[in-house]
Amino acid sequence: MSDFPLTVTAATTVLLGLLYLYLTMKVVMHRREDKVVFGDNNDPMLAKKIRGHGNAAEQIPLGLILIGLNEAMNSGAFAMVLAALLIIGRTLHAIHYTRKGTPITLRMFGMLLTLVSHILGIVGLVVALVV
Repeated sequence: MSDFPLTVTAATTVLLGLLYLYLTMKVVMHRREDKVVFGDNNDPMLAKKIRGHGNAAEQIPLGLILIGLNEAMNSGAFAMVLAALLIIGRTLHAIHYTRKGTPITLRMFGMLLTLVSHILGIVGLVVALVV
């Protein structure tokens, strides 16, 4: 399967899929430890983990779509830049949401890199469609 045209997207999906599973397991393990079936039981750390997981579910799909379309329409090199920004951004964001006492700057820079990846991805598609 060496002729698969979206190798950057596939590799990014593997890495972000693993990150998403990690976030899922952090929520599941916290729920099991505290025997929380639904909601966050007014536990701020569980609420933080749930929100971090939810944010990943909201941001990762658009990022992967933009990477895939840019890889198909533009270049693998541009897609690699988008992927690197998204992976680093999502990782920083996840660290903030899964560890107690982490600085808010991890969350801020994580979201900033995620949004930069999204914006560049959209611009890349607009350029590809117009040119």
